[in-house]
Amino acid sequence: MSRDRALLERALDRGEQDGGSVEFKERLSRDVHLEGGRRESLAAQLRHRILSGDGEATYVVGVTDDGGLAGVDPDTFSETMDVLSLLAEEADAHIENVQTWGVGDGRNEGLVGVATIREGGVLETDDEHVVVGTAGHVDHGKSTLVGSLVTGTPDDGDGATRSYLDVQPHEVERGLSADLSYAVYGFDEDGPVRVRNPNRKADRAEVVENADRLVSFVDTVGHEPWLRTTIRGLVGQKLDYGLLVVAADDGPTRTTREHLGVLLATDLPTIVAITKTDAVSDERVEEVEREVERLLREVEKSPLRVARHGVDAAIEEVGERVVPIVETSAITMEGLETLDELFDRLPKTGQDAGEFRMYVDRSYSVTGVGAVASGTVMSGEVEAGDELLIGPMPDGRFQEVEVRSIEMHYHRVDEAQAGRIVGIALKGIKESAIERGMALLPRDADPKPVREFEAEVMVLNHPTRIGDGYEPVVHLETIGEAAAFYPEDGRLLPGDSGEATVRFKFRPYLVEEGQKFVFREGRSKGVGTVTDIHPME
Repeated sequence: MSRDRALLERALDRGEQDGGSVEFKERLSRDVHLEGGRRESLAAQLRHRILSGDGEATYVVGVTDDGGLAGVDPDTFSETMDVLSLLAEEADAHIENVQTWGVGDGRNEGLVGVATIREGGVLETDDEHVVVGTAGHVDHGKSTLVGSLVTGTPDDGDGATRSYLDVQPHEVERGLSADLSYAVYGFDEDGPVRVRNPNRKADRAEVVENADRLVSFVDTVGHEPWLRTTIRGLVGQKLDYGLLVVAADDGPTRTTREHLGVLLATDLPTIVAITKTDAVSDERVEEVEREVERLLREVEKSPLRVARHGVDAAIEEVGERVVPIVETSAITMEGLETLDELFDRLPKTGQDAGEFRMYVDRSYSVTGVGAVASGTVMSGEVEAGDELLIGPMPDGRFQEVEVRSIEMHYHRVDEAQAGRIVGIALKGIKESAIERGMALLPRDADPKPVREFEAEVMVLNHPTRIGDGYEPVVHLETIGEAAAFYPEDGRLLPGDSGEATVRFKFRPYLVEEGQKFVFREGRSKGVGTVTDIHPME
C-alpha cells in the first residue's frame, strides 16, 4: 500500500471513533452549507473536531457518512474545498494540506480527498519579506550556499545541501540546476528561523508562519546553456538584492561577468559571496578577492570588504555604487553568520504600492483545485476571492478569472503583497491556456496588448553592428520572446546607445513605459528601457 493510500485508510479508521477529530463529508456547497445557520453550525462542528484532535482535524471528502468511497467530480471537489476553507476561517483555523485519490470503475470515476486543518488563522503577510536572486558560474556553490543558509547545516563537501532547494529529479542526478529553484528562511527576535527538513513542505510552511521577517531566494542557473533561465530569474522576479557567488578555487569567469552584467543592468543592489574558501589557501582567497574588486571597478562599482569595514557599513552603503564582498564556506560555515546579519537587517527595496500586477512565471494544475499561476507579485496586493484579468492571450484579449486561493512557500495565505513569491489558484481558466509572460491584473483594469514598442537600448557585447531586423530574445519581466529590432539610426555598434523599435515575433504581451529588459543572442547581449508603447488595435 502506498504511503498516501495508507493516510486515507488511517483517516477512515480514525473516523469510526465517534466524536474524534475526523469528519466525513461527501460534498459541501455554497448554496446549501453557507446559507442561514448552517455556516455557524458547521464552523462549530469543525472547531469541536480541532479541539478533539489537539489542534488538528482531518476532513475526508468524497465519502459517505459511514466512510464508504463515493467520489465526487473535480468541480464539486473544488467547491467543497472553497467552502471548507471559509468554514476553517470562521473557526480560526486554516487548511494546511490536501491530498487526493481517484476512485471508481473507469466509467464513473471521482475524487476522494483528505484535508488536514490546523488551529490558527490563515497567515497574514504584512511582515517584511526580502527576495534575493542568486547568480554565478556553474559549480561555484550557489545552491549549496543557499541550502546551508536556510538550514544552518554545513555541507558535506559533495553539495548535499543543494538538494534542500526545490529542484527536479534530473537536476539531482546531474548535480546541476536546470531551472529556477526557491528556498526560504526567516528571522524573529531570537535570530534565524531555519527550515528543519527542507524536503518536507510543511517545514517550509512553518518558517513562513513563525518568522517575523522572511528571506526568499530565487536560485538561478550557472551552466552557460541555461543563461536564458538565469536572465528570467533575475529580470522576471520582484527582487530586492542580487547575490553573486565566485568560487575561491576558480575565480571570476566569463559567466561571472555575464551574470554581473545582468544584475547591474536591472539596477539591482548586489552582494558578492566568495565561496569555497576552505578549499584554498588564504593567499588564493586574497588573490580572488582582488580579481573581484578589479571586475567591479571595471563596471564603475566600489567594492566593500565586509570583513574589513563591518556589516553596519555594508548595510549603509550597498546600493547603486557599493557592492559588499563576503568570504564564505558552506563546509566550515565561515561567513554565513555575516550573511545572516545582512539579510536580517537589509531594508526591502522592491516595494510597489500601485495596483496589483503579477507576471506568470510558471503554471501547473492541482487535482481538485485546478489551474495555478505562480510568480512574484510586482505591485499592489491580491486576496482570495478577487476578480482578475489574465492575458493577453495570443489573440490579444484578456480573460476574466477569480482567485480561488493563494499559497506562499506551501503555506496558505489570505493575501499577498508586492515582493511575495506565490501560487494563485484561478477559477475560470484551464491551465493549458496559461503561458509564461502573461500578466494578472485587477478586473477593472484596462490593459492594452502590445506587440511593438519603442526603447532606449545599449549594446553591451556584439561581434558586429546591429541593423534592421536583428532578432535576439527579449527578457522583460517573465517574458522571453524573440523580437525584431529596428534601430532609429539604422545600426548600433558595441558600446552604442540609441533608440530602437522592438517588435515581438509571435504574439503580444503586457508592456509598459519604464520597464527594463535584457536582450541576447548567443553571447551577444544588451539592455534597454521601454520609452513608448504601440498598443494593438
